[in-house]
Amino acid sequence: MTSFVLLACIMASSGGLIFGYDIGISGGVTSMDSFLEKFFPSVYAQQQADSSASQYCKFDSELLTLFTSSLYVAALLSSFAASRVTRVSGRKLSMLIGGMTFLAGSAINGAAVNVFMLILGRVLLGIGIGFANQSVPVYLSEMAPAKMRGTLNIGFQLMITVGIFAANLINYGTASIKGGWGWRVSLGLAAVPAIIMSVGALVLPDTPNSLLERGFAEEAKKMLQKIRGTDDIQEEYDDLIAASEEAKTVKSPWSNILQNKYRPQLTMAILIPFFQQLTGINVIMFYAPVLFKTIGFGGEASLASAVITGIVNVFATFVSIATVDRLGRRALFLQGGAQMLISQVVVGTLIGLKFGTSGEATELSKGYASIIVLFICVYVAAFAWSWGPLGWLVPSEIFPLEIRSAGQSITVSVNMFFTFIIAQVFLLALCHMKFGLFYFFGGWVVIMTAFIYFFLPETKNVPIEEIILVWKQHWFWGKFIADEDIHVGEHAFKNTSA
Repeated sequence: MTSFVLLACIMASSGGLIFGYDIGISGGVTSMDSFLEKFFPSVYAQQQADSSASQYCKFDSELLTLFTSSLYVAALLSSFAASRVTRVSGRKLSMLIGGMTFLAGSAINGAAVNVFMLILGRVLLGIGIGFANQSVPVYLSEMAPAKMRGTLNIGFQLMITVGIFAANLINYGTASIKGGWGWRVSLGLAAVPAIIMSVGALVLPDTPNSLLERGFAEEAKKMLQKIRGTDDIQEEYDDLIAASEEAKTVKSPWSNILQNKYRPQLTMAILIPFFQQLTGINVIMFYAPVLFKTIGFGGEASLASAVITGIVNVFATFVSIATVDRLGRRALFLQGGAQMLISQVVVGTLIGLKFGTSGEATELSKGYASIIVLFICVYVAAFAWSWGPLGWLVPSEIFPLEIRSAGQSITVSVNMFFTFIIAQVFLLALCHMKFGLFYFFGGWVVIMTAFIYFFLPETKNVPIEEIILVWKQHWFWGKFIADEDIHVGEHAFKNTSA
């Protein structure tokens, strides 16, 4: 791997900062009394009510969850526009649009004087995230050499975790600002990752795949030589040419993606982000401070606990970076699933034993609360080295060039749709399902882990334009792909099918 590629991928990965910062900042801000008192007085009043009120239902407010989840509807819709921009004008422009729009949203949110301004700012933030999440993982998968693709792509998830951690630290600091305006600092500082991403998009090189897709063949060859650090790139370049020629025959990637030969990729683009959201991670990351406050922690203690989970999230992601190209995607998915299931059952049981089904407030001892935080950290660590990074890596590397931008848009839109649903119904679900909510997500973890075991082939170390060969050899997906559908890596295909 060349230093040129490493620097380009680090800069591109910064697109994850805006997504992570928003995930981390939302829960912290919505647990600040000054923010609730100004914009959501009914929630504030309910929170201040006597302790006989159910701990599970203290934050049940449709308007409050609309503030959080409006971003994800905007991200969902904008990802489709981003698909066309990414395909026609390149990955860089999508990143730039994402950064600039997110910057505008952060300014409006920081200056908000009413709920309308808050939600308008959230919508702009969502458009920025839709463009960034659509383009950055694809950019990383295309730039990286096959043997390092997992490691470099997970840089995106690492930046998401760094963004979450930074937001948790900022919330912890701003919550104690006298005068009750700390939430403005938290929301306004979203401008920092937006500026980092925008500047990065201006100086990044284009990927060879994108250059070829847009008709710049000679520039694509020179870029491939530069990022691989050698002139011996003919075999990989031939695969890119074959993929580009195939792409030119596709007038509408949205209709083509429904063809039988793309059935495995389409299934993964829908189910992997769907399952990622049903791990229950957003219960922890969106509402970590709210959740800790709900289970009996004080305001400051709840933010401190969120900082702890943020640290775990960042460091556990390094485990994935170090192992994904050696152990493979499947091993991390399966191990992470088992660990998440165990920790969710334990956390749900511990909360249930203290609050029962009534949710009446009970004083938590430091030891008991520490055990809950410990197992939440065990859960966060498992997600951070499995479904967190792999939920973005695998969809971004499995699509052939001709439908790659459309496929990534489907991944982003499904992710955002179910993020929206979870964010919208979580507080209501916690109120009604109580501690059983953790068992609910645990059941989904069982289903998704079984799905990975049976239906996801290993894609580590396979050149991105040759992954169709992996699908062809799979026990289930191979029947959807005819020999004549394969136009890249013919020599490798003949050897493996002989």
